Amino acid sequence: MSKAYLETIKALNGELFHLQYHQERLNKALDISSNKPHSLKDILSPPPFGLYRCRVVYDHENISVEYIPYVKRRVERLKIIYNDEITYEKKYADRKLIDTLFTLRGECDDILMVKSGLIRDTSIANIAFFDGDKWITPKRPLLEGTTRARYLNEKKIIAQDIFVDDLASFSKVALLNAMIDFDIIASENIGEIIC
Repeated sequence: MSKAYLETIKALNGELFHLQYHQERLNKALDISSNKPHSLKDILSPPPFGLYRCRVVYDHENISVEYIPYVKRRVERLKIIYNDEITYEKKYADRKLIDTLFTLRGECDDILMVKSGLIRDTSIANIAFFDGDKWITPKRPLLEGTTRARYLNEKKIIAQDIFVDDLASFSKVALLNAMIDFDIIASENIGEIIC
């Protein structure tokens, strides 16, 4: 495959979730205006029972699909990792730098990536913070995820720049991705989440 892209789609009991958002991102990654050459609706056929992570790896000519039984990863603590070199504007199958940064998490469950002083994403999800009134997601994430896009469209979250120093002003944290949707990390104090 040439430069390959990745989609992760939730499949539960044979039903695919939010397929339109994944198709739009696939089309954008390939810079095409129609669902050709890869129509996810026509290609995907998940197992009829159980929860699966549908992993689609594709480029302009090829597509491969795997259905992987899903087990949610526990994320309760995030390690701040600074890296001004990272780019991930499209969901590439090659995640070597993210995987390398993830190894720096120490005893934390995941990383919270910071680029140019701004909060971006975790290794597996977009992120949102609650300020007591509204949920705010980084305006410039590394990747504009499908769940983030859906919540922005539904006006359930707003986007604005978030600096590391802003973290103390928030009371809750939520992770957003296709498999966990909008998952609030339980804690009484954001200081217990950021390590």
